[in-house]
Amino acid sequence: MSQKSYGYKALLSSMVSFAALLNSSAALAGTFSGTASKTSASQITNQASTSTFSGNAKMLTAPSTLQRGQDAAIGAVTGDILLDAMTKELHRSMDKLKPMGTAPLYFLSYRVYDSEDVNLTASYGAIEADGQNRRRILDVEARVGNMEIDSSHKLRGNFDVPMERYFLDSRNAVEFSLDDDEPAIRTALWLVTDDAFKRAQRNLIQVQANRTVKVIEEDQSADFSPAPPVVSLETSLKPTVDTTSWKERLRKLSAIYKEYPEITDSDVQLDIDLDERYVTTSEGTKLRTQDRQARVSTSVSTIAPDGMTLYLYDSIDVFDPKDLPDDALLEKKIRALAQSIIALRKAPVAEPYVGPAILRGRASGVFFHEVLGHRVEGHRQKDEDEGRTFAKKVNQKIMPDFISVFDDPTLSKMNERPLVGHYKFDNEGVAAERVTIVENGTLRNFLMGRSPIINFNRSNGHSRCQPGSKPVARQGNLIVQSNKTVPFEELKRMLVEEAKRQGKPYGLIFDDIAGGFALTQAFMPQSFQLLPLRVTKVWADGKPDELLRGVNLVGTPLASLETILCAADDVDTFSGVCGAESGWVPVSASSPSLLVRTVETAREWKEQDKPPILPPPAFADRAPQSEGQCK
Repeated sequence: MSQKSYGYKALLSSMVSFAALLNSSAALAGTFSGTASKTSASQITNQASTSTFSGNAKMLTAPSTLQRGQDAAIGAVTGDILLDAMTKELHRSMDKLKPMGTAPLYFLSYRVYDSEDVNLTASYGAIEADGQNRRRILDVEARVGNMEIDSSHKLRGNFDVPMERYFLDSRNAVEFSLDDDEPAIRTALWLVTDDAFKRAQRNLIQVQANRTVKVIEEDQSADFSPAPPVVSLETSLKPTVDTTSWKERLRKLSAIYKEYPEITDSDVQLDIDLDERYVTTSEGTKLRTQDRQARVSTSVSTIAPDGMTLYLYDSIDVFDPKDLPDDALLEKKIRALAQSIIALRKAPVAEPYVGPAILRGRASGVFFHEVLGHRVEGHRQKDEDEGRTFAKKVNQKIMPDFISVFDDPTLSKMNERPLVGHYKFDNEGVAAERVTIVENGTLRNFLMGRSPIINFNRSNGHSRCQPGSKPVARQGNLIVQSNKTVPFEELKRMLVEEAKRQGKPYGLIFDDIAGGFALTQAFMPQSFQLLPLRVTKVWADGKPDELLRGVNLVGTPLASLETILCAADDVDTFSGVCGAESGWVPVSASSPSLLVRTVETAREWKEQDKPPILPPPAFADRAPQSEGQCK
């Protein structure tokens, strides 16, 4: 979603940018609740109807061999000007370019993202942003060599790699014709294909030289795996949005924050993303998928007397704008958020802590996303620069046996809440699959794109990217399940007992969370950090619970996963965007509340500026307070 100039958001943006410059693989992968940069094309696939081809087949796949499915797929007629133009130019390029280089062109893919978005933002009763935009983005992938070793192979060595390769995997998005004009479309495809083919030839030469002077790689799996071609066209369903009405609604809702002088910044925002994705490959895949999402969100910020900037955020996600809530529910959420930020402003600052804690559902979802999810993305298991925490732990116990974890992009809802990591086909054109990652505490599988690794040689439909970036294995909808559950109040009682057993005066409850990030590369600490929004101190001696602020949750993956003691019988979902080397993609993480034996917290960095001296203009008749802001 769109970015606002709160300090923490600028910091997160800087961290991700820093990671991108360190290496073409992600040094840092972050997940944030709709507050980081908006993806160019969201991956939230709606449940639009599907047009079918090749007889009565609902989805065309190779029945026995790749070639048989390829021949049938290439022969399918789509009737879509853009997709047909892509197919024609792809076949021409493949036929003519294959013998022209020093290495054969063996795979060619075109991906086009046709994006429309609406962004309306209101603050204190006035429209602050009014944006509507449409664009088409083209990405061409050309591979030369063969599946065993090709031009995509990663170059090893941080200082002798040409600078061009640092940015190869995050290619600039190419924008082209919005009109369905076949000559214009094919001309753009021709030119970009020519550049991709030449780059691939140069890259393969660099790969071969790099392999000559470097040690043998530990995982010598092929660079690419076969996948059955598919043909699936979703019918275009474009919802209408009354932006005039929504502007008035946002003005009214955002004006509510005027009633709270402690608040220094706030907004209410409507984001609607409608994206059609077109994919055609030299193997015969032809896809047109429609992804759409609508979100109403509100964020609020204040400055504590000690200079700490605090923020809270809430949102409602749906797949169709008509399902967005009415103003009564939105006003209730806004007032609750305002009251929560005021209470947080008055809360004491937390001290560094080691001891037992409960992670509520959203917090535990992000915990698993960062601690486990990024480290089971397939391509990280053979990258020599990665920490490869779980690469050799398949069929080994890595967490308590009552916990299981799977990732399922085919799910669109969990307990009637939309899962924004939902899609039917990944960005390489492979059908999404449910993947059991952990079964009863034992690691079973990895999230795979078409880059095979030892013992896992096929894609399970998890290759994702934002337009202009190279797809790699990513999470979609991460689901945590437990067969050992108790009511939440019992889990809280167990927290108190565990604190007493450890001789701790209190335990912590992490109620809500903004997001987090993980460091996965070998030259950096193998650690994670979560960014809680609300943390509660639960006293072991029975004193009333106490709200805390300024807490960061830190740790390392292997130690953290082993300390889970029990789960509650509740489930909650975190939805946001995840940033890594292939860009920003929407994700969800669902989990029950978890009791953990040991967590470690650190104090949050804070600004040193005093709060505003004068009260807001709406409260101008109030005298300045000694702390620098009216109460």
